[in-house]
Amino acid sequence: MNIGPHELRNNVFVAPMAGVTDRPFRQLCKELGAGYAVSEMAASNPRLWASEKSSRRTDHTGEMEPKAVQIAGAVPEELADCAKFNVDRGAQIIDINMGCPVKKVCNNWCGSALLQHEDLVQRILEAVVPAVNVPVTLKFRTGWNRENKNALRIARIAEQAGIQMLTLHGRTRADGYTGDAEYDTIAAVKAAVSIPVVANGDITTPEKARYVLDKTGADAVMIGRAAQGRPWIFREIDHFLRTGEHLPAPLVAEVRKLMDEHLQAHYAFYGEFLGVRTARKHIGWYVRDLPGGEEFRQQMNRLESTAEQLRAVDSFFESQWKYGERLQYRLAEEPLAA
Repeated sequence: MNIGPHELRNNVFVAPMAGVTDRPFRQLCKELGAGYAVSEMAASNPRLWASEKSSRRTDHTGEMEPKAVQIAGAVPEELADCAKFNVDRGAQIIDINMGCPVKKVCNNWCGSALLQHEDLVQRILEAVVPAVNVPVTLKFRTGWNRENKNALRIARIAEQAGIQMLTLHGRTRADGYTGDAEYDTIAAVKAAVSIPVVANGDITTPEKARYVLDKTGADAVMIGRAAQGRPWIFREIDHFLRTGEHLPAPLVAEVRKLMDEHLQAHYAFYGEFLGVRTARKHIGWYVRDLPGGEEFRQQMNRLESTAEQLRAVDSFFESQWKYGERLQYRLAEEPLAA
């Protein structure tokens, strides 16, 4: 599969997730089999470009190519300028966010709120696409609510504007992340356009990925929440799609090493104070559904230094050896608390 001139390794992608898909996590997912990853969304407001948060979100130093930045906003000219700014900083693909359902984003008429205004969608796409010399893609939802699904019209507008790939989440803005994703709309969009279409929403297992590709005819699948704490899901899905066979659960020794490398990169990226705090959610995701995971998570969240955190994680995975050489999720004593 290609996005413009960029040939991708496979058709199993990492979804952009705010507060999750930072550079260390994207790089880890790519190393573990993801064919493509998109950054957290960067605000189009130029007053925010120089902020530490925005600069970190668009930092692709040393990242495996292609380097893709997602931008969000509601003003066509600002989005075009934001796209140019990020291309100047090394972005090789620009993705426009029209899928985020979060209130603070939609209240500013960004993200999936834009789906209510097809004329504005068209103006945005027609402003951004010619502003840069790299492929521009679009991530969106099936509509504003279930009574107003307009993904087909948005897809046609996007194709006519020069968008080179569509990623469609099988829920409306009103659905948020509740209920089940539906794939009929994705299938209809795929049948209506000639550009690549990526299916997103509730793809949690290799079997589900195969089902969604067959159901929709999509060119690729995009994995979001299922990758939190299990970045090896990309190689598992890719392997299953190619061979029809399952990979075994990862070795405890491998995950212990991956965790150490991920945390070291995370700390280097965020620094001591912010690093230890932002790492907590990743560690919690890694240990959920493992024996003793919830008790460990509660203890780990009280640690205040990266050194303590590293030692605790190492000790936890050392303790997993007594259950076998591979991770044993089925032995979980209790689910991870919300």
